[in-house]
Amino acid sequence: MAMPRRGGLPGWSFAASGAAGIAPMLLALVPIMFTYSGWNAGAYVAEEVRDPERNVPLALGLGTLAVIVIYLGLNALYLYALPVSELAAIEGARLIDTVAERLFGFVVGGLLAAFSIVSLAASISAMMIAGPRVYFAMARDGLFATAAGEIHPKFRAPAHAVIAQAIWSGVLVLSGTLSQLVNYTGFAVVLFSAVAVSAVFVLRRRQPHEVRPFRAWGYPWAPATFVIASAAMLGSILWNTPLKSSIWGVAIIAAGLPMYWWMRRGSRAP
Repeated sequence: MAMPRRGGLPGWSFAASGAAGIAPMLLALVPIMFTYSGWNAGAYVAEEVRDPERNVPLALGLGTLAVIVIYLGLNALYLYALPVSELAAIEGARLIDTVAERLFGFVVGGLLAAFSIVSLAASISAMMIAGPRVYFAMARDGLFATAAGEIHPKFRAPAHAVIAQAIWSGVLVLSGTLSQLVNYTGFAVVLFSAVAVSAVFVLRRRQPHEVRPFRAWGYPWAPATFVIASAAMLGSILWNTPLKSSIWGVAIIAAGLPMYWWMRRGSRAP
């Protein structure tokens, strides 16, 4: 569907000539999965949340809805500002400021470019809070360096885990372009999201009588559909872009397996 432009302003443009196969669609879903991530970080700090049985599911549900609204709203704005063919030609790092420049002029475009940089820094800041809690929990279970499980006597935070997260964030920021980082982290997001959802089936089978404060809506069909779709996306990445950023994601994850097995030998984890 397309609407003509009026008064020199952009108009709606939802379609462009050409056809897309299954493989490009699966590849396109990977950065979309990356875009939809972030709200789940509330689960990382569940131990520090008051009344977690009520507030963690509420936070995850509201976070999911907020991300959906923001994502769809921004995409509607992009389609209003530019035709699909022009959107496809824009580098990912310049999307917001290019759209703003088309709609509001060069000055606003420059301001939003600066805002994009600040928002990226804010996402790093958010993971500096949530990420170290994962290292902290793993260390307490004997699956990570013991120092990551230590609490600072003054600040009452896992200081060593925060330092480790800061170092790794810096390495990622300095190691490639935004597109390369999205490809690398997008692969990991899809992989570990599929593993996490698969764990629902495993836990329900191994611990059928465990108390569960809320139900998984649509079980087993909804989680099974998610796992199958994620497996299709991962297969498409490895088949179509084996020499790009995804292979680095596989290599880094695989490099952690020997360390995990070595630490697990003396862990308290079942």
